Amino acid sequence: MEYENDSRRNQQDKNKEGVLDLLLKRPLRWLRMLIEELHWSFFFGVIIVYGVSQGLGKGLSKVSTQYYLKDEQMVQPSQAQVYVGLIQIPWIIKPVWGLLTDVVPILGYRRRPYFIFAGVLAMVAMMVLSLHKNLHLALALSSLVAASAGVAIADVTIDACVTQCSISHPSLAADMQSLCGMSSSIGSLVGFSLSGVLVHWFGAKGVYGLLGMTSGLIVVVGLLLKESPSRSLDRKHVNEKFLDAGSAIWKTFQYGEVWRPCLFMLLSASVSLHIHEGMFYWYTGAKDGPNFSKEAVGSIMSFGAIGSLVGILLYQNFLKNFPFRNVVFWALSISVLSGFLDLILVLRINLKLGVPDYFFIVVDEFVSHMISRIKWLPLLVLSSKLCPAGMEGTFFALLMSIEHVGHLVSSWGGGVLLHALKVTRTQFDNLWLVIVIRSLLRVIPIGLVFLIPNVDPNSTILPAEMLMNRRNEAVIETKKIEMTALISNEA
Repeated sequence: MEYENDSRRNQQDKNKEGVLDLLLKRPLRWLRMLIEELHWSFFFGVIIVYGVSQGLGKGLSKVSTQYYLKDEQMVQPSQAQVYVGLIQIPWIIKPVWGLLTDVVPILGYRRRPYFIFAGVLAMVAMMVLSLHKNLHLALALSSLVAASAGVAIADVTIDACVTQCSISHPSLAADMQSLCGMSSSIGSLVGFSLSGVLVHWFGAKGVYGLLGMTSGLIVVVGLLLKESPSRSLDRKHVNEKFLDAGSAIWKTFQYGEVWRPCLFMLLSASVSLHIHEGMFYWYTGAKDGPNFSKEAVGSIMSFGAIGSLVGILLYQNFLKNFPFRNVVFWALSISVLSGFLDLILVLRINLKLGVPDYFFIVVDEFVSHMISRIKWLPLLVLSSKLCPAGMEGTFFALLMSIEHVGHLVSSWGGGVLLHALKVTRTQFDNLWLVIVIRSLLRVIPIGLVFLIPNVDPNSTILPAEMLMNRRNEAVIETKKIEMTALISNEA
C-alpha cells in the first residue's frame, strides 16, 4: 500500500515537472538559445519593435482609433472602414523604406538611423493627435498615417535584420518568426487588455499621448543596435545600387517559386473582406445589440491576442515542419467556417441557445485570430526564404507590401459593401447579409493554394547559386556585427 502511494506521488511529481518544463523551462531554454546564437541587441530590437511598437501599440491604437473616429470625428462605419485602410498605406510602400535601408546608409549605418527616424516620426505624430483640440479630420488622418509610417519604417528595418539572420542561421528561420509573432501577440494581449480601461479613463487622445512616449523606445533600439559601419556612397553609386536592386528583384520574380506565392498572398488577402468597423459599431451602439462598454471591447480583443499566441505555439510545436501548402489549406478551410460565427451573433441565435453575447464573441475572437496566425506564419517563413543577396530588407518588405495591398483592397471593399447595403451608425438591418457575403468570399483562396510551393521550411526554394551568395554575405556581415559588439564591450 505504501509502495503504491509512493509510486503515485512520484508520478504526480513527474507530471508537475513535465508541466513546469513545458510552460517555463523549455521556453526559457529556447530564448537563451536564440540569444546565444544571435546577438542580444537583435533580440532586444525584436522585442521592442514587435512586442512594444507593433504589439502593445496595436492593442492600444486599434481601440483608441475606433472610438476616436466614432466619437470624436463622428464618421459612419463605412467611412471608418475606408479610413482604417488609408492609415495602412505606409505599409504598402514598405519596399521604399526597405530599399533605403539596404542601399542608402546614413552616417555609415544602414539600420540604426532608420530606427531613430521612425521613433521620432511616430512620437511627433502621436503628440499632435493627443494635444491638439478639435483637430480637423484631414489633419487627424494625416497624423495617423504619419504615425503608421513610423511603425512601418521600424518594422521593415527589423525585418531586414530578421531576414539576414534567417540566411546566416537557416535552421532558426521558423524560430525567429515564432519569436517575432510571439512578441507581437504578447504585446497585443497586454495592449488590448489595458486599452478599454485606458480609453475610459483618459479618452482616445490620452492613449495617443501614451503611444507617443512608447515610440521613444524605437529610438533606443537605434542607439543600442550593434552594427558595423558601411561605406558611404556618392550619388552615382547610389543610383547604381538602385538599378542593381531593381534588376535583382526583377530576376528573382521571374522564378515561379517566387511570383506564385506572391500572387496567392495578394488574391487571398483581397477577397477576405474586412467588416470590423461595421461589427464594432453594431456591438457598441445597436439598439438590439450587446452594447459593450469600452472595458468590455478591450477585454474581448485581448482574447483575440491570446488566440493569436496560441496559434503561434501550435505552429511552433506541432506544425512548423509540415509543408507550407498543407498548413495554409487547412487554416483557410477552418477560417471559412469560423466566419459564420458573426452571423450567429448578429441574428441573436446565440441568445436563443442560451449563450451570452460576451462569451460567444470571446470565443469568436479567439478562434478567428488563432486560425489567422496559423495561416500567416508559414507564409512569413516562406517569404524569408525568397530574398536575393544584399536586398533582404527590400525584397522582404516587397513581399509584405503585396499582402498589405490585399488588406487595403479588402478594407476598402468592406467599406463599399457596408455602404452599398446601407449599414450606418444606427441602421444594421443588412449587417447579416454583409457577413454572409464576407464568409462566402473566403472560399476563393482555398482554390488558389496550388500557388504555394509544396515544400517544408527546411527545403531550399531558390537556386543553389543564389543561396550560396546569400549565405556567404550574411555570414560575413554577422561576424562583423559580433566583432563590433566585442570591441565596443571591451572599450
